[in-house]
Amino acid sequence: MKYYCIGIKGTGMSTLAQILYDLGNEVSGYDDARGHKFTQDGLEKRNIPIYYDHDHGIDKDTIVTYSVAFKEDHEEMKRVRSLGLTVKKYSELMGDVIDMFETIGVSGTHGKTTTSSLIRHLLEETTGCNYFIGAGDGYADKKNKYFVVESDEFNRHFTDYHPAYSIITNIEAEHLECYKDIDDIRNTFEIFANQTKKLVVANGDNEEVRKINYKTKVLFYGFKENNDVVIKNMELLETGSVFDLYINNELFGHFDIPLYGKHMVANATAAITIAKELGLTMEQIHSLLKTFQNAKRRFAETKINNCVIIDDYAHHPTEIKVTLEAVKQKYPNKRLVVVFVPNTYSRTKDFKDEFIEAFSIADKTYLTEIDCNRERQEDYPGVTSHIITDKLKNGEMISLDTIEKLKDEKNSVVCFMSCAYVDKLIDSFKNLIK
Repeated sequence: MKYYCIGIKGTGMSTLAQILYDLGNEVSGYDDARGHKFTQDGLEKRNIPIYYDHDHGIDKDTIVTYSVAFKEDHEEMKRVRSLGLTVKKYSELMGDVIDMFETIGVSGTHGKTTTSSLIRHLLEETTGCNYFIGAGDGYADKKNKYFVVESDEFNRHFTDYHPAYSIITNIEAEHLECYKDIDDIRNTFEIFANQTKKLVVANGDNEEVRKINYKTKVLFYGFKENNDVVIKNMELLETGSVFDLYINNELFGHFDIPLYGKHMVANATAAITIAKELGLTMEQIHSLLKTFQNAKRRFAETKINNCVIIDDYAHHPTEIKVTLEAVKQKYPNKRLVVVFVPNTYSRTKDFKDEFIEAFSIADKTYLTEIDCNRERQEDYPGVTSHIITDKLKNGEMISLDTIEKLKDEKNSVVCFMSCAYVDKLIDSFKNLIK
């Protein structure tokens, strides 16, 4: 088969393109962004062509899929429609692919990428597995039985998935440009849960997760005693996190992980629970977790002399809060500075107060202007980054042109946070302090 992916450098689309290629298909794609993005590394490794013009040929038997960032009035979208090509939704095509395997679908408002990466690591080193992880990582081999899939609730994508096993890490208000309210979000997660064929592993400490009417067998995990899988004796250390795991009131094992924050312990617990269900022993899991390295742009650290630079994908207030708490865990004696790139007007407006609260953990916070490719500023009058910075005690605006504001942070932890690309900001900061 031949596939053409519009928006091929997007994290999800890049991953899908890599998987389609690995399964023996001919794949190419289009993107507006000519500059290098980390998501194209896997595409280049596979020699998948990326086009930036609207003149290249596309065979008539090619199936087209596209990122939601590309509207119907985009020139390339209009061109493939005029050519009469078959066009499939991204999530529909992804659903077709994962139905070929025994899939573990990892869902939740937060923690999907890390939890998916943990499961991938555990299975890849034992039984083997395919994976689709929203950090630009994708791989598939028809010989593998299992497929780990990050299952995104945005635009209800994951309702096209029918996994054998699923995880729900948490449910919280998010993507309110797509959903009416929290009830609408929870009801959509319920559809996903009840399309799961064998087992749902769900965070029982989360109130909305508990409200779901499960028709599939469910195991709850968390810190509270009313869960099936209970985390006890947790210690958050400068070297990582340690904890005991009890399953049905019996000690399953003691674990130490090179990850920081209570939320990471919860993510690891979900991964451990699935791994046990798939037949891995406690000894295998314990040993492999020690060697885990997180996905791209998840607490990714670079050190330049006494400065620690962290590149993190956090973009929702809850994610920002727990990530900054994790930084404090690892570097309790360092000044903490945040550089945040807001990614949508809707999220900035809907969670303004929550952003302000989350950033209060930092000693200093800088925001850029909003960097959005799927919403129009004119639809959100008055919504700019200033509605956050103006209410922060130690907040102000920053840009590539004013990066020198960070020149005195040579001994600090500087966290660059966003689901948008922050590479240029980081590179400029590195050059500044070098």
